[in-house]
Amino acid sequence: MPPAAKRPRSYDHAKVVAAVLAQFSHVRATVGRLTPEQLALPTRLGEWTVRELCAHIAMVAGLAAESLQQPEPPTRDLALLDWPFATSTAASEVDEDTRSFAGLGEADELCARTAERIGSLLPGSPADRLVPMRFGGMRFGDYLVTRTVELVVHTDDLATATGLEIPYDRQALAACTRLLADALAVKAPGGSTEVRIPPFAVVQCIEGPRHTRGTPPNTVETDPLTWVRLATGRAAWQEERDAARVRVRGERADLGPLLPLLG
Repeated sequence: MPPAAKRPRSYDHAKVVAAVLAQFSHVRATVGRLTPEQLALPTRLGEWTVRELCAHIAMVAGLAAESLQQPEPPTRDLALLDWPFATSTAASEVDEDTRSFAGLGEADELCARTAERIGSLLPGSPADRLVPMRFGGMRFGDYLVTRTVELVVHTDDLATATGLEIPYDRQALAACTRLLADALAVKAPGGSTEVRIPPFAVVQCIEGPRHTRGTPPNTVETDPLTWVRLATGRAAWQEERDAARVRVRGERADLGPLLPLLG
């Protein structure tokens, strides 16, 4: 696992709370109008149908509230930028947990219960409190940033599976984009290549001559959703380049071997 950055980006906790609540609200509104036929549609997530995907979204959002109700762990085991590289180790557990959670009720009911829990516990929550999560103790403020990734990524999964347009909260998309961009800089440290994801993030990465002034010789630029799909394996690097959704300049600007970042 790559080491976390020494000076991680800071996030405004109140804005992240609002972003999580807003993005889950968009998901809940969509789930509430899905037909039985739509809930049975396949997704790009293995054997999960839309029903399991909706349950998973409700589960991962609800875990934020659940973590606040658990005893505080004695140590901080995971920094924010460790989280993206730890996710690949838990795929089978996540699948089992999701299927179990899906059996607790209909998708709309699960989302309604989750909305009530997070709506009552997240506002005014302490960012610096340690909470238990799958990989160890973590600052709650950091953990909540990871929920923006879960919500944005799976909102995109849900939109793709159903063909429906689902809004993205700007703050949720921004936090998700920035965390995944910073994870790239941790995985491939350096200053030879500038990755631009306007309007939310710019990071330097990849070993080589460091750029200090003027136009960088090696650049990658794309939009936030394309970046999220690349970083999570929902899109392929070469296909996105061919479609001009990724614009590349310079011999050190090939991110293909570094992607995806999440398992």
